[in-house]
Order: sequence, then C-alpha cells, then structure tokens
Amino acid sequence: MEAGAAGADFRTDRKPAVAISEGLRTYLAREGREVGLPVTYAQLRRFNQAVPLLERDGTDTLWETVAYPREEMAGLAEGLLRTYALLRGEGGMRVFRHVFVDRIDYCAFGNSQPFRIRIVNAYNENHDYFYVKVGDASRIAGLELEHLLSPNRMHYLTEGETLVEEHVVGIPGDRFATHWLGGTSHHPVRLAKELIKFEERCLVRLLGDMRAYNFVIAVTPDFDATAIRVRAMDFDQQSHNGRLAFYLPGSFRENRPFVDLCARHINAATAAQYRREEQSLIHRRHLAAPDRLRDLLEALRACPLSTPERVAALARGLADHHRDGAFVAARDMPDLVGISLERLGRVLRA
Repeated sequence: MEAGAAGADFRTDRKPAVAISEGLRTYLAREGREVGLPVTYAQLRRFNQAVPLLERDGTDTLWETVAYPREEMAGLAEGLLRTYALLRGEGGMRVFRHVFVDRIDYCAFGNSQPFRIRIVNAYNENHDYFYVKVGDASRIAGLELEHLLSPNRMHYLTEGETLVEEHVVGIPGDRFATHWLGGTSHHPVRLAKELIKFEERCLVRLLGDMRAYNFVIAVTPDFDATAIRVRAMDFDQQSHNGRLAFYLPGSFRENRPFVDLCARHINAATAAQYRREEQSLIHRRHLAAPDRLRDLLEALRACPLSTPERVAALARGLADHHRDGAFVAARDMPDLVGISLERLGRVLRA
C-alpha cells in the first residue's frame, strides 16, 4: 500500500442490491453455483427476537443474535444444515448428521444485511460459519473474480434472491492493526509485501472499499518464519464507485497503520517488484481460464453494476493513472475490468 491519498474520507450511501440478470444466472448454473437452496434469505428475515451480540469485554459487535417462533425453528435449523452440507459437501447429509445450528446472527450495519450461521460439531465442539445474504450481482461478480484471479478459491451458492457464502478465515484488518501489528508473531516485511500485492489485485480487478474491516490477514507458521495472506472478505463494492482512489486500499483513513508499515519497510524499487509479481500471477490466472472470464464479463453487461457517469469518471481516472487511453473507450464496468486485464499482457511484454 502506498500513501497516495491515504486518509481520504469516503462517505458512501448504502449501495442497493443489483439484480442478477438472466445471463449471469445462466453462467452461475453452468459453473455449479446456482442450485436449489433449502433456506432463503427472506425466510431468515422472519425472526421475532434479537439480542445484541457483545465481545467478551462488552464491546458491541454490531451483530445481533436472533430467534424465531418455536414452530418454525426446527424446520429452519434442518434447512440450514442442508445448506451447509451443500456448501461444504455437495449435499451429502449422511456425514453431517452430527453437526447442529448453534446460533444465527444478523447484522443490519452492512450493505448486504447478512445472516451469519454458526455450525458446531457435536463430537468435538469445533465450529464453522457460513453466511446468507441478498443475491447481489455486484457481490457475485466480486466473488467470481476473486475465485478466478486471486490465490483464493471462493465457495458460494445462489438461488433466486439468496446468496450463501463460506466464511473467510483470518483476523479482520482493523483488529489486526489494533492488537497484532506491533507484535512479534509476524514478519513486518512479509506483511508489507502482501499488502502491496493485495492492493494491486484490488486495482486490476476493480474491487473497491477495502477498508481494514473489509479484509482479513491470515498468519500461518512456516518452518523459518510466518506466511501471511491478505484477502478480501467483503465484495459488495465490486466495480461500482467512480473514484479511482476507492480501488486503492491505501487511500482509506482506516488503513493508515498499514500504509505506515509499508512506508517503513519497503522502498519504491521493491514495491514496483512486488506489484510486477502480482501482475504476472493475475495474468497467468487469466490465461488459465480466458473463456470463463470472457463469459463472466459478458454476463455482467446486463447487470447495472454502476451508472454511466461513474463508469466515465473511473475510466478517466484509470487512463490517467496508467497513462493508457484505452480505458476511455469503455462502455461499462465489465469493459473496464476487461481492459485492465488486457493491459497486463501489454505491460508484461514490454
């Protein structure tokens, strides 16, 4: 991450859900994402009680634990278990009979107003989460582009107006900055490298609003140090905003501690090296699935991901940033993503 416009104030209105076009629905069905889901988002909205969910120190998590009428709860829990089995085991319920729904949480704060389902193994008390959200074409586009162009595989399912997502494991960036950044459990240079590569991924595929609470940091012990992965966990702002800085995580005030870390440990030449490495990896992933990416972008053209004014503004910003006039010819956000990917091939051949 580079300082650039770091500290900028990005106040945005709640983004409405973008309708899923028939073309995108066809794409999802072909790729095994569109399936019959046992529980819908609308069903989960029918809770009749809610209690704030607090941290151990009493801090409000912005989530509420919800409850349902007794006559509905048994059927709802069974449907959620079947949903989890679809997400994790393609529907094989026989091996999931020893897990149960421990808690259902709801967050009115986020754009997607998600439900978070806590699943617990009755034998060893190990737990897992998954999320049920409104089916939003922007979010689906973000998930699919993450799956195809990043090091991370994304597991999600859709049906109608419902989207089911797996839990992205890691420490939320805002918590990491507060409790871990000054510690010794990670290598600061490795973290800085991953932050720079993460920012490059966001810019190339136009994933916006990566404030600290929208990405996670996963720290894994390695034989001589620690391996670190920075990855997005919120894809609501895929190709929506018209401001270039919105796609540069270092531009957000919330990310200032990470910008400062990169400034302390990485010089300009090394930052350029890391960006080039990530550009090469994205380009190779593109070459590995060119038809699928082409079909995805074509399916997204019928989804109103943004307005013509925002598309034009972002096209000008990208053209100025990259000194590449090809962006100004874009008709829509999928065009901009396509031009961005095509540009990598030219840059890497230069």
